[in-house]
Amino acid sequence: MGMILTAAHGILAFASKYTAKRFVANADNLQFIQQQKLSEILKLLGKTDLNYQQFQQHYPLTRYAAWREVIEQSRLSGRNALGKEVIQRFQPTSGSSEQLKYIPYTAGFLKELDQAIALWIYDLYQQYPALKQGTHYWSVSWLPESLRQHGERENLNNDHALLNFSKRLLSGLTQSVPTDIAYAKTAEAAMFATAVYLVADPKLALISVWSPTFALQLLDLISQKQHEIVGVLRSGQWPNQNFAKLKAPHRPQRAKQFARLDLKTSQAWQQLWPKLCLLSSWDTASASSWAIQLQQRLPHVSFQAKGLWATEAVVTIPYQQYFPLMYHAHFYEFLTTDGQVLPAWQLQQDQIVSPVVTTAAGLLRYIIDDELQVTGFIKDVPCFKFLGRKLTVDMVGEKIDHVTAQQLLQQLQTEGYRTLSLLGIAGGEQYKPYYALLSEGDAEQQPSAAELDHLLKRNFHYELARDLGQLAAPMVLHVADGWAHYKRLAMHNGMVEGNIKPEPLKQFAQYF
Repeated sequence: MGMILTAAHGILAFASKYTAKRFVANADNLQFIQQQKLSEILKLLGKTDLNYQQFQQHYPLTRYAAWREVIEQSRLSGRNALGKEVIQRFQPTSGSSEQLKYIPYTAGFLKELDQAIALWIYDLYQQYPALKQGTHYWSVSWLPESLRQHGERENLNNDHALLNFSKRLLSGLTQSVPTDIAYAKTAEAAMFATAVYLVADPKLALISVWSPTFALQLLDLISQKQHEIVGVLRSGQWPNQNFAKLKAPHRPQRAKQFARLDLKTSQAWQQLWPKLCLLSSWDTASASSWAIQLQQRLPHVSFQAKGLWATEAVVTIPYQQYFPLMYHAHFYEFLTTDGQVLPAWQLQQDQIVSPVVTTAAGLLRYIIDDELQVTGFIKDVPCFKFLGRKLTVDMVGEKIDHVTAQQLLQQLQTEGYRTLSLLGIAGGEQYKPYYALLSEGDAEQQPSAAELDHLLKRNFHYELARDLGQLAAPMVLHVADGWAHYKRLAMHNGMVEGNIKPEPLKQFAQYF
C-alpha cells in the first residue's frame, strides 16, 4: 500500500501541475481570460455569444428563486432545461430564502470546479510536501434522512465527489475514510464510523473539513468513545446494526496502541497520528474562535484556512498565503455596497463586494450573498478576505438567512402572541451554539422547543448541523417585554444602545 499511496500522490501532483502553471502564466491577462470564459459558457449552454456589455443588458441579476422552476422541471423530466449537457446530479444545499435548493452539476461545471481543486492540490503538495507520505481525510458528512426520502442518495456532502473521474480514482487511493459512511443509519453512527476509521489510520496526514466545529467534535468523540473504538478495532465488528453495509476496520495492534494513549494531552494526539501535518477549515467570520480552538487542540499541526466555496460556485481558494479569484473556473462579477455591478478586472483595493457568478451549470448572473473585501492582487487577479454572510447567521455552517427567519416569525405569530427575533447564540467553550426564539404575549400560544426545531430543520444545513451535534437544541425565550429584553441582550454583547434596532435575525456571542 505504501508504494501505491506514494504513486497516487505523485500522479495527482503531476496532473495538477498544468493548471497551476496556467494560473500563474495568465494572471496578468484577467480581462481576456474572463471574457473568453463568458463566451465558452454561453456556447456550452447553447446561448447567443455576447460581449460583456451585451450580456449585462440581456440577463438580469438572479437568485435561486429565478431558477427554481426550471431546475424542478429538469429534476422531474430527467432532461436539462438549463443547457445542452446532461445533468449528472443535483447537489442539495440551503442558505438563501429557499429552504432546500438543488444545484445542477454537469460535466462542464465539474470541469470548472476542477480548475480550482487542481490548483489547491498542487499548492498543498508544494507547501506541505509531507502530505505525499500519508493519507488524507476530506470531509464526508452523513446524508440526512429527508434527502434520502427525496431520492438524493448520490449527492454526498463529500469533497472527494467534486473531482473529475481520473482524479477521483487516484484520490480514492489516498483517502482515510470511505465515502460510504454517509449512508449510516444515523448521524451518530456516521460520526462514530468516521472516528473509528481515523483512529485506525496511522498514516493520516491531512484533515480537511469545512466547519472547525466538525473537527472539534470528531476529536471529542474519539476521546469520549476511546473504549468503544478500541473494541471495534480489536474485533473488526460494529457495536450495532446502524452502520449499513460499511465494513469495520480490523486493527488489533492499532487497538492496543490506542488504548494506552492519554488523549487529554496534545502529545497523545501526536502519537496517534505522527504523520498529521495539516488541518484545513474555515477560520473567518463566525468560525474564527472555533478555528483557534482547533489549532490549540493540535498545536503541532499546521493550519490552512478555506477559501469561499459555495455549492453553486467556487470563488477563492488558499494559494501561497492568499485567497485569489479562481478566474479560470467561472465568469465573475461583483456587486458593490452601493449597488454597482463590476467585472473582476475593475475591482479595486479594499472594496467590499458580493460575488455574482455565471457557470457552466446554467446559472447566469447568480448572486452569492457573501461579503468579501479586496485585500490585494496577484498581478491582475484580485485576492479577498471573507467577511461573512450577508444578513445571515452561520455559526457552524447552518446558513439561516433573514428571509427564512422572517418567514418563521410570521408563521408562529398570532393575534395574541408576538414573535420578535430569531437569535443565534454562538456559545463558546462552555456550550454549543444554538438558536432562540424571542417572543412576548400569550404564553399559551408559544411553540415548544421541539416545534421550533422542526421548523428550522426545513433548512437542509440546519438539519445537518443538528443531526451531527454541532448545534444544541433551540430554545423559546418568552418574556414580558421583548424589545427591552432584546436591547439588554444586545448591550450585554457590547452594542451601543443608540445603534440597536430590532432585527428578525441576529447573532450574539453569548446569552446573559
